[in-house]
Amino acid sequence: MRGQQDIRDLSFAELSRELSAWGEPSYRARQLFDWLYKRGAKSFDGFTDLPKALRLKLKEHFALGSLELVERLVAADRTEKFLFRLDDGNFIESVLIPAKERNTLCLSTQVGCKFHCAFCASGLAGFKRNLRPSEILNQVLFLRDKLNFPLTNFVFMGMGEPLDNCDNVIRAIEVMNDSRGMGIAARRITLSTVGIIRGIERLKRLGLQLNLSLSLHAGREELRSKLLPVSRKYPLSEVLKACEDYVRETGRMMTLEYILIDGLNDTVEDANRLASIARRLKAKVNLIPCSPVAGLSFQPPPAKRKRLFLEWLRGKGVKATLRQSRGSEIQAACGQLAGRMGVEKERP
Repeated sequence: MRGQQDIRDLSFAELSRELSAWGEPSYRARQLFDWLYKRGAKSFDGFTDLPKALRLKLKEHFALGSLELVERLVAADRTEKFLFRLDDGNFIESVLIPAKERNTLCLSTQVGCKFHCAFCASGLAGFKRNLRPSEILNQVLFLRDKLNFPLTNFVFMGMGEPLDNCDNVIRAIEVMNDSRGMGIAARRITLSTVGIIRGIERLKRLGLQLNLSLSLHAGREELRSKLLPVSRKYPLSEVLKACEDYVRETGRMMTLEYILIDGLNDTVEDANRLASIARRLKAKVNLIPCSPVAGLSFQPPPAKRKRLFLEWLRGKGVKATLRQSRGSEIQAACGQLAGRMGVEKERP
């Protein structure tokens, strides 16, 4: 299968053109998409309503890949983490976050990360490569079809920066949203970015009603540049302008993600700066206590200061939520995903 393009890397339009060039009728693309994204087919042989000759031609030209589950961990709060091996031997992690009426899947978009946020494990081993659309989509399909999870919501907040892999992420989102594909409402999909301006502008033009979150973490440029080195390339003032344009053009409410770090960004002055930005963008705020990461010294504030920070924001008229840390004992919480595993986990 190596060397062949995975058929799930193709958009519906590309697949339609390929089949048309083979002399196939136009409805074949819809049949194929149905098998790929709704009927859980594991091989081209399973596409039983397609002619045998077409199935053989598909096998000759395309791969139909899947992820290999290497490790599955379950936390006391029922959060689950899945370690997947890719076909080139690299590893990624996905997280399932169950709640009362929803099962949220946290998706990775890159192997490693090049942005090296100071509190995050994903970039500690460096950046290796972007995930292909098929590898993003297969995270959803694995949990939905092989593990039978009734998934309701999807967040691009795992390993990597989604808008640094913009083409492949958008292609995956379009298949997820397409009624001929997975048929997932765009409003059930959230994408989080550190502030890649060109990507935000592209999402604005895309016209999908997905949810956009900005990883803010500091309301002043100097501190944000220390926590998120990407801020040196995309200054906070320019990122906020791009976000304002996004909100104005799309009419969608944004979310500001704010990691609370003890003694670093948790003062009343920090809350005032965050409130000012939230009011400017008409955004809601998710406060996320810092998750411990091996080798890093950052810690969450004491419980009393976390509550005070939340009260300061709400006192300024900001819609804010203090998130519970989910799955930290299995390193599944925000900032802890690293795609660990080395030679000790290789096949014998």
